[in-house]
Amino acid sequence: MIATPRLLFLSLAALLLTSGRAAPLTVGFSQVGAESGWRTANTESIKAEAAKRGVHLVFSDAQGKQENQIKALRSFIAQGVDVIAFSPVVETGWEPVLREIKQAGIPVILTDRAVAVSDPSLYACFIGSDFVEEGRRAGRWLAQKTGGKAVIAELDGTSGSAPAIDRKKGFEEILAAHPGMKIVLSQSGEFTRANGKEVMEAFLKSPEGRNITALFAHNDDMALGAIQAIEEAGLRPGQDIIIVSIDGVHDAFAAMIAGKLNCTVECNPLLGPQLFDMAAEVAAGKSVPHRIPVEEGVYDQTQAAAALPSRQY
Repeated sequence: MIATPRLLFLSLAALLLTSGRAAPLTVGFSQVGAESGWRTANTESIKAEAAKRGVHLVFSDAQGKQENQIKALRSFIAQGVDVIAFSPVVETGWEPVLREIKQAGIPVILTDRAVAVSDPSLYACFIGSDFVEEGRRAGRWLAQKTGGKAVIAELDGTSGSAPAIDRKKGFEEILAAHPGMKIVLSQSGEFTRANGKEVMEAFLKSPEGRNITALFAHNDDMALGAIQAIEEAGLRPGQDIIIVSIDGVHDAFAAMIAGKLNCTVECNPLLGPQLFDMAAEVAAGKSVPHRIPVEEGVYDQTQAAAALPSRQY
């Protein structure tokens, strides 16, 4: 059969249509791990949004280890992904692998946590919360609640991580203006509920333990673990010890309604939509803001019952 001019035209049109169809965006994402309810919600937001948009997501769980993340980032380079995104375990130690990524011509987006590098152009943008301001908000709330007088125990996050460093910095900025508020005990609970409980148990058994009137936990999961320790010690969390934490997860609101947690400072984990908005932009070679903030609030016991039904995480 000899092809007619019309058949040739239709075949050529089909070929052009097929070749011009945009391929799915491929994004490599390295997650810190699954240390908390916040992190689980963050992962679910990213996976759900990728599926919704038809993005090919190459997901890696670092299980809380920087070496696992660096290995994953190098694997993303080898796979030739369009965009690399990750939430770094700690702030430092990223420059060599980020330079490898830049040399490969792959744009990088940081989510939730920032990195400390000598060259800010090693990543296209950072999407995340202002951790220093979160610490300030916790400090301001506690100062108001206690009238500026408190003997404070502090549950730090993972040592060397941006949220642990910055939340402590912001909290201590507020304490500097309130000489009646002192941190007498401070130790990392690694952002996990189990470690929060273990560290709080040790705090309560220490010589300073009997004097504690307030607890500042760098995340809700550690606060929830500490609540268990406080109850097992025969004390009333939320009354004998005033508790403020950060994240705003569902379990924290339930604890506030039960009167065991006094305040949570929101840290929004639902970053999926913003992440893939920016991934599409940088993959297309467009310039984007270097810092993209997330809107957040502060919730205490008086707001918990009304707010809980509409919480997404």
